[in-house]
Amino acid sequence: MPMFTTRIEMHDATWADYEKLHRAMEAVGFSRVITSDDNNRYHLPWAEYDVVGPYTLDQVFNAASKAAATIGKKFAALVTEAVRRKWSGLPKAS
Repeated sequence: MPMFTTRIEMHDATWADYEKLHRAMEAVGFSRVITSDDNNRYHLPWAEYDVVGPYTLDQVFNAASKAAATIGKKFAALVTEAVRRKWSGLPKAS
């Protein structure tokens, strides 16, 4: 199943703007938590999101951009499709 990591950087945004962004991204299927191969869950870095599913890169980019646009701030968006992912130092999620 395709895996995507998305980063949204809001320009001139407040903490409250990012909280709204998190809710908007979650509403369209993105998560701020990533799951390892051994089913442990970890929090992603700030303003990064995960989505896994039968999507194309364009579909994920469009969904993320549309969600970010609802905040009313200028933003930068980066979506990467992953074959494999590896990380360290991410805090475990409950």
